[in-house]
Amino acid sequence: MAAGYKGTVWTMTAMPRDLSGYRIMWCIALFDLPVVTAEERKRANRFRKILLGAGFTRLQLSVYAQPFPDERRSERAVRIIKSELPPDGEVRLMFLTDKQFARMQVFLGKKAKPVEKAPEQLWLL
Repeated sequence: MAAGYKGTVWTMTAMPRDLSGYRIMWCIALFDLPVVTAEERKRANRFRKILLGAGFTRLQLSVYAQPFPDERRSERAVRIIKSELPPDGEVRLMFLTDKQFARMQVFLGKKAKPVEKAPEQLWLL
């Protein structure tokens, strides 16, 4: 785990009800990391664990997401990710409003699957 947040106790606070779907922001982390050698696989798995420890949810193997009440509050997660970037590979961070995220279409095989929803409570970083 990164030194900046190891051992941090996350507090749960209800999301303010006055937030609109246009203010709530989802930070999407997408990455392609090399996994040819055992050391590369170890670094890729460590990066995944860092994302989970920072409050992200896995959408796919290399796609993680976390909702924030607004874009400003995502800054700490971005700092954690930047400080823990692996030496090789590519990492992208994309921001979507809650309305845009809700329009995502997810398919599992030929069947549609419901899109993940913002939690009733947010983890404040």
